[in-house]
Amino acid sequence: MSIDLIPLCSIDLTMGTQRLVGSGPAGFRAVVDTGSGVVRGDRLSGTIVGAGGDWLVVNGPVATIDVRSTIETHDGALVYVRYGGRSDFSGGPGAAPIHIAPVFETGDERYAWLNLVQAVGKGTLAGESLTYELYEVR
Repeated sequence: MSIDLIPLCSIDLTMGTQRLVGSGPAGFRAVVDTGSGVVRGDRLSGTIVGAGGDWLVVNGPVATIDVRSTIETHDGALVYVRYGGRSDFSGGPGAAPIHIAPVFETGDERYAWLNLVQAVGKGTLAGESLTYELYEVR
């Protein structure tokens, strides 16, 4: 049995306001508002809308992320997306890729297929810009 990765979309994000909570029991925590974003793909395209948030905890070299956001598709459907992931921050933010595992939720029949999708992605961070390439796992 093999795993196939089917291209799903790319997401270009501009990060919003950052709130540095500081060091706590889990490590150094930051909360970052999801800023503007564009989703581009043959099967999924649109923009990032509404309030969303990214939680980042850095403990030693390990950065753990937890994100919640909403996509408004090019044809008006709303798709909730959440994902967790990890990155190696030993070289600083952006020195290594961010690996994520998104799942989606929607009540729109045109995109009901997304409710069954487990995706994986790889992101690159450059300053306040973050770009992900997402793939459906089959």
